[in-house]
Amino acid sequence: MDRRILLLVTDLEIGGTPTVVREVATRLHDPPRVTVSVACLGRRGPVADQIGRRGIEATALEARSSRDLRVIGRLAKLIHGARFDTVLSFLIHANVAAALDATRSVGVRYFQSIQTTQPLPQWHWLAQRLCSRMAEKIVVPSASVSEAAQWRSHIREEKIVVIPNGVDVPATLPPPAQPQSPHRVVFLGRLDPVKRLPNLIEAMALLRGFARLDVYGDGPQRPELTRQIQQLNLGELVTLHGAIDGPQAALRDAELLVLPSEAEGFGLVLIEAMAAGVPVVATEAPGIRDVVQDGETGLLVPVGAPAALAEAIRRVLEDSALRERLIQAAFADVRRRFTWDAAIAEYRRILGI
Repeated sequence: MDRRILLLVTDLEIGGTPTVVREVATRLHDPPRVTVSVACLGRRGPVADQIGRRGIEATALEARSSRDLRVIGRLAKLIHGARFDTVLSFLIHANVAAALDATRSVGVRYFQSIQTTQPLPQWHWLAQRLCSRMAEKIVVPSASVSEAAQWRSHIREEKIVVIPNGVDVPATLPPPAQPQSPHRVVFLGRLDPVKRLPNLIEAMALLRGFARLDVYGDGPQRPELTRQIQQLNLGELVTLHGAIDGPQAALRDAELLVLPSEAEGFGLVLIEAMAAGVPVVATEAPGIRDVVQDGETGLLVPVGAPAALAEAIRRVLEDSALRERLIQAAFADVRRRFTWDAAIAEYRRILGI
C-alpha cells in the first residue's frame, strides 16, 4: 500500500527544528511507495524553498498569528483533500493544530514531536499534555526532552520514543582550522533569550584581543545584542552576520563553536560542528548534556557564567593536545550515535513504513 505522510511544523524559518523536518522529509520521501509533503502553520520561509528544491511539496498555511484559528480549517482541507494517511507534527503550535484535526478524523494516524526542554511558557506544556492524547507516539530527540515531557506534560514514558537528531558525517575527519590571530569563535543559532548570547558576548570582552566572535543567525534579541556590543566596545571583535542557509559556511575555518544556552532540546549545531572537526564549548544544560560528554567530546560550563565560558574557550584554543583529543573523540561519537541512517530507521519503524 502506498503511503502519504505529512510533516507539519510551526514555521520553516532557519532553525534547528525546520532543519530536522527538512532532513526527515528528504530521507523518508520515496515515491511512489512513500510520498512525503511538508506544511507549516505560518508563512513560507527559507527552509520551504530548500525542501522544494529537493522535489518535495512544501505548503504554507499562512496563519497570521498563533491565535489565527482559521489555519485549522486550512490544515483539515490539506490533510483530507490530499488524502494523507499519517501526520507527524513538530513543536507545540503544530501539535495542537494536528490534535484538533485528529478529534474529527477517521483513518488518519497522528504522531507528535517535542523538541525543547524550555520550562516557559508553562501553558505550552499544559497544551502539550492535552493534545498528546491524540497522538500514537511522541517523538523526542533526547532523554532530557523525554524527562521534561513526563514531568511537565505528564506523558507516559511508554508513549515516548527517543530519536536523536542526525547529521551527515564524512568518511574521514576534516582537517582542523589553522590557528588565527585573534582566534575565530563561532555561534550558530537563533538570537533568542534562551540562547544566552549576552553571556557569550561578556565572555568575549574578557577575551579581548585573544579571540573574535562570528554570530550567525537572527531573531528578536538582535537589537539588544547590538547595543551590548557597542557598550562593550567590541565592534571589531563581535560580528552579527544574520541568518544563513546552512552551517557549512559558518563552520568553515572556525576554531571553536560555542553554545551558551540555558536549555536545548538537542542542540543540532553541536553535532554539525563535531562532524566538521570543530571543537565545542557549551553549557551544562538539558539537551546539551545529552550530546556533549564533558571533558571527552567537548567542554561544558555552568549556565550564566561568562567567566567560566571565557576560561573554557581560552583552554581549548591554547591547549593543542586537548583540542585534538576533543576533536577526535567528538567525531567518533557523532559517527556512533548521531547519523541520519540510524535516526531514519527509527522513524520508519514507528511510522510503519
